[in-house]
Amino acid sequence: MAQQIDAPLREDVRLLGNLLGETLKEHAGQDLFNQIEQIRALSKGARDGQIEAEKQLEQLFLSLEDHEILPLTRAFSHFLNFANIAEQYHVVRSRRQAESDPEQASPNVLEPLFEKFKTQNISASQLYQQVCELNIELVLTAHPTEVSRRTLIQKYDGINDCLSKLDQQKLTPRQRAQVLNEMKQLIISAWQTDEIRQHRPTPIDEAKWGFTTIEQSLWNAVPQFIRQLDGLVQQHCEQGLPLDIAPIRFASWMGGDRDGNPNVTHVVTQEVLWLSRWKATDLYLRDIEDLRWELSVQSCSDELKQALGAEHAEPYREYLRATRQRLELTRDWLTHQLQGQISDIDPTQIIRHKDELLAPLLLCYRSLIDCHLPEIANGRLLDFIYRINCFGIELLKLDIRQESGRHRQAISAITEYLGLGNFETWTEQAKQNFLLQELQSKRPLLPKHLTESPESLIEHPDVQEVFATMHMLAEQPQAALGAYIISMAEYPSDVLSVLLLQKEAGIQHPLRVVPLFETLKDLDGAAATMNTLLGMYWYKQHIQGKHEVMIGYSDSAKDAGFMSANWAQYRAQEQLTRIAKQHDIQLILFHGRGGSISRGGAPTQQALFSQPPGSISGAIRVTEQGEMIRFKFGLEEIAQQNLEIYSAATLEATLLPPPEPKQAWRDLMDKMTEHSVQVYRQTVRDNPHFVKYLRTVTPELELQMLPLGSRPAKRKVSGGIESLRAIPWVFAWTQIRLMLPAWLGTGAAINQVITLDGKNTLAEMLVEWPYFQTLIDMLEMVLSKSDRHIALYYEAHLTDDEDLKALGLELRQRLQDAVQTLLAIKGESKLLSSNDVLDQAMKVRKPYLLPLHLLQAELMKRRRGYLAERQAEHTPVDHALMVSIAGIAAGLRNTG
Repeated sequence: MAQQIDAPLREDVRLLGNLLGETLKEHAGQDLFNQIEQIRALSKGARDGQIEAEKQLEQLFLSLEDHEILPLTRAFSHFLNFANIAEQYHVVRSRRQAESDPEQASPNVLEPLFEKFKTQNISASQLYQQVCELNIELVLTAHPTEVSRRTLIQKYDGINDCLSKLDQQKLTPRQRAQVLNEMKQLIISAWQTDEIRQHRPTPIDEAKWGFTTIEQSLWNAVPQFIRQLDGLVQQHCEQGLPLDIAPIRFASWMGGDRDGNPNVTHVVTQEVLWLSRWKATDLYLRDIEDLRWELSVQSCSDELKQALGAEHAEPYREYLRATRQRLELTRDWLTHQLQGQISDIDPTQIIRHKDELLAPLLLCYRSLIDCHLPEIANGRLLDFIYRINCFGIELLKLDIRQESGRHRQAISAITEYLGLGNFETWTEQAKQNFLLQELQSKRPLLPKHLTESPESLIEHPDVQEVFATMHMLAEQPQAALGAYIISMAEYPSDVLSVLLLQKEAGIQHPLRVVPLFETLKDLDGAAATMNTLLGMYWYKQHIQGKHEVMIGYSDSAKDAGFMSANWAQYRAQEQLTRIAKQHDIQLILFHGRGGSISRGGAPTQQALFSQPPGSISGAIRVTEQGEMIRFKFGLEEIAQQNLEIYSAATLEATLLPPPEPKQAWRDLMDKMTEHSVQVYRQTVRDNPHFVKYLRTVTPELELQMLPLGSRPAKRKVSGGIESLRAIPWVFAWTQIRLMLPAWLGTGAAINQVITLDGKNTLAEMLVEWPYFQTLIDMLEMVLSKSDRHIALYYEAHLTDDEDLKALGLELRQRLQDAVQTLLAIKGESKLLSSNDVLDQAMKVRKPYLLPLHLLQAELMKRRRGYLAERQAEHTPVDHALMVSIAGIAAGLRNTG
């Protein structure tokens, strides 16, 4: 059966490969095509263990001239991108086949889950209430991991459409030839396009990229998903969902995340907020045009007649005319703001709240139902209502994120100005006392116009930027803004400081303040910090029974290693859940997950079900980062599937939470993580050669050339591992296939337990504890993508330093030990024994990835040689090197 399912995927990969081959022959020459075929054959030989084939490859690459390398890296990168397209479309095809075949299980994960609820005695009313209360928010973030250019992504989407057309049974030979011709044109166009951006994207570019995802797939996927959910609820609960249902909403950090990104200023954030509202208004205008075209119906209710004030032949069209006009005026007003023009549009006509848009639509809906026209009411009109519930007037709510130190500095500037000394030097208790007193005071802290010397702290550009951001936020409609995230939060005063800054700026509806706990120390102290805050009478009154806390994955993993960070996150969530219960507060946990394993990436359903019992109580926020946004939401049907998965995972974790871990399991996890963090830090922090190894053997320094995102790759220009952002840190090790952040320390810790007769307890944990199952599955997935031989090739090619070679040998041995340990705990002979899909995907990719790795090592060597010879910013091999980095990232489908 598996072979039958995979045959169409193999055919698509072959078709795209053949069309790429034809393109290369026609546009790059027969010689290049022959060379690529030779490399491909040798790579397949090398994959199958032929040592001579690998040697021949190495010799071939050494003999290449600089200019000959670029077309090779481009060809292999394109193939890997095309393999991704084929795989992504295969998900859509499999879903369609399952929907068409009554013998196959439903592709909608909610269907079996609803049946499971029935067998587990979850009543219909309990299920209905929980579905209605679902509160899932997916937060799109522009971390620099989306390596593909937007212009190429559009061509890839076109290729996807062609694959879909070819799947249709009734194509005539002429139509089929047309589709193949269109696909070839797209492949030629992709080959003729530079895959590397010329300039680093701005935060505005990133925000627009987020809007594109909404427009191209989620705009249609959301109402489709809610319709299917409504059908299931009617079937199982015998009542339909309310009209105001919005189980999943979307927010964004693009243009709001200023932590370590000096390019995100208050001016940029304001522009993004206007752009977001402009885009939403524009999309609604298209919808209302379609809706008015459809609603030529004559029958209407007395309520609608009364609202119209006069008889009309086409009452709905006439009634919605005013709404269309208000949308047009709102879009014009936003255009004026974006162009810096003074607008003479009547401010009362501008739509500032979704209810202003919903009210006329709901009136039309009631009228159609009253006139016995439910088919029309539940058509385009209902989709429009669902969209407004989900996207509001803002399209994406914008979160603001800033680092805690910037707020402390701003409060210090205020206290110094007031002659109270430097706030940052005060005790935590003194800080809290001052902040609480001022939060309850009616008077402002600062005069409107300051007259201070330019050298004073209050005139410092960073302080002025914090003030300007707060004043800008005060002018926004409440609906446009999400949460205010404090990164590197440690103390209760960090939260109170942001509240005071909002009060001082006159923000009438303050943004909810969300502390982000991300280092091991901060995660361990999170519950104590929140307990102190929730124990404050004023603060508890202020939050009105709800609180959000963000759990960071990236920095904790870089700080302590994958296993220790993972367990610290689990414990922090447990403790926070307990504290919230004690204070009778509804806790919403915000998971800052990335795409890679060491940054919290895992299949959604598995990841959410492995959280502590009770920590997901119908509500959750999760970041979707970089390239994961395109993989999960780039195509309409895949987007719909992911919305179903999020809903199913949240419902299951809420109504059928996983078991409480046994004390023996906890003790073992404590013991393992203690050993794990020790091994990790001994290597990463204490080994004097480690930083040099990272910078010599991996393309960590070269990564800074790649114009991926608007943020700098480092928080500080100088410094070691601690100054490096978590994303390039993961990216660098991924490129050489050592995957170090995901397994270092973890394998050693598990192995120690096996050695000390703890294997039976581990086996029990693996069967009975979803958290531990997920941990091990994720470890297996990342180990399956590692390759010691490729890592050794980089090392041998790039250094003669004996100290670095000794460290490399140790790291590769640790990697091998981690693989053996994992196989021992799972009782398997090879990795991915139970994951055929990923195993096959990696096999298909190997002959295309190997040449890119060998070429990349050679390019790194040449580039460094050029830089040593002459002090130049650019070298002749830069472009090819950047293409190799992007190609490997695409091939592994995990960047940072």
